[in-house]
Amino acid sequence: MIVETPQSFVVREECRKAAAQNGYRRELGEAEGWARFGSTTARGDLWLAAAGPVGPWFAALDHSGVVAELGATHAVLKGPGIARFAFAELGNLYTTLARVYELGVALPDAPFAEFRAAVQGMPATTEAERLVIARVGQDIFRARLMSYWRGRCPLTGITEPELLRASHIIPWSECESDEERLNVHNGLLLSALWDAAFDRALVSFTDEGTPLFSRRLTADALSALRCEGRLALNDEHRMRLAKHRERLEK
Repeated sequence: MIVETPQSFVVREECRKAAAQNGYRRELGEAEGWARFGSTTARGDLWLAAAGPVGPWFAALDHSGVVAELGATHAVLKGPGIARFAFAELGNLYTTLARVYELGVALPDAPFAEFRAAVQGMPATTEAERLVIARVGQDIFRARLMSYWRGRCPLTGITEPELLRASHIIPWSECESDEERLNVHNGLLLSALWDAAFDRALVSFTDEGTPLFSRRLTADALSALRCEGRLALNDEHRMRLAKHRERLEK
């Protein structure tokens, strides 16, 4: 595969449009056929290119966390970043870029950076002031989990924000640092009932993302905890869930 160098007008405009519509509005120049873009809210830069006006289209990324989460096959193609991907159709490129942005604003370094900026200069001498700071962190954590899990409980399919909860795997009070409290890999986006059961260690999950239920749950409770899917987990989730399973009420 060969990148068109320099980019033609059509390729340049399509790259700009794809980047801008998916959260990467900072134009950082073009080199060797790759147009570079940045975002004020998502971590990492993005490069876009094409073989010609009708494709195929190429994307390059420099955020290792995003690359790992995508799970897509890398293209054998020289270019910037740490990984490159190829797309036969523009629609496929757009779908992937939407996920790249969601991950870019959600993965561990982004929420903590946002939290530090938000609470800088806020007093924390009284319990009330510390509670205000904690609420800021919890709101950021929820917003980033909404991005990471694409606004949907993976178990029930529920998408109404009012019915979704940001569930910590390792409880907020037991985390050793704010980085851990705000780490999206320490959280699940669950419907309210599942969140209540998970928080009280009445349910947990295997490394494959399937539910484990406490023997204390009644038949009616098990019926209410209907499951239409399973969690898509990575090793960071699994490490924390291993500790949560130790709390599962027998």
